[in-house]
Amino acid sequence: MLEIATYTDIGGRERNEDTVRSASRGADELCLVLADGLGGHGGGERASSTAAECICRGWDGTADSGKLKTLLQEANRRVQAIQTPRCAMKTTAAVLTLAGERAVWAHAGDSRLYYFREGALAFQTRDHSAAQLGVMLGEITADQIRFHEDRSRVLRALGQEGELTVETGEETLGAGRHAFLLCSDGFWEYVLEREMEEDLRSAAGPEDWLARMRRRLEARVTGDNDNNTAAAVWLTR
Repeated sequence: MLEIATYTDIGGRERNEDTVRSASRGADELCLVLADGLGGHGGGERASSTAAECICRGWDGTADSGKLKTLLQEANRRVQAIQTPRCAMKTTAAVLTLAGERAVWAHAGDSRLYYFREGALAFQTRDHSAAQLGVMLGEITADQIRFHEDRSRVLRALGQEGELTVETGEETLGAGRHAFLLCSDGFWEYVLEREMEEDLRSAAGPEDWLARMRRRLEARVTGDNDNNTAAAVWLTR
């Protein structure tokens, strides 16, 4: 059984430049895209929606890392094509595809994908950011990425010059309970991974899971927080 819930919130900003889109081909075939636009002047909103729609329209119902990588590279070119001298808009992207027992994902930037098996965190993507580079160099810990001064310096995004290098991952989903969370940085910076697990174990469904985590976020923001967006997928096999 496959269940999905999504939300997006403008936060304390004048525009919401996050986008979440999905496409399905059958009972267990899904393409889910979360994008966080960068650029101002409304450009971030155009970039994220353009990328998400390109990926969902181009998806063929499979879960294949090579095809998914090609989709993101095509979306990168689409965003490049709508850039202007005034606004070199860009967007992050986190994408999940499901087909049968296969889960394949890809990402660029600092929007994240988390995978939970039987209520426990099994995998999370690594940000393409200056702060994540600091973790890899041993200069800071992973927990210190949140609110680090270089956290917003994204090193990879759709709309960048040249060809986009896409990072992918995959999992064969055996019998049991599986959950995925896609979220923008405006979400994960306020919700810790151990809290994601705790709320997952208590939740009645993906909508309830998102609601529990949003309550944590809303209790911590100061009013000038970024757009925040998340998408939850529950799958029982």
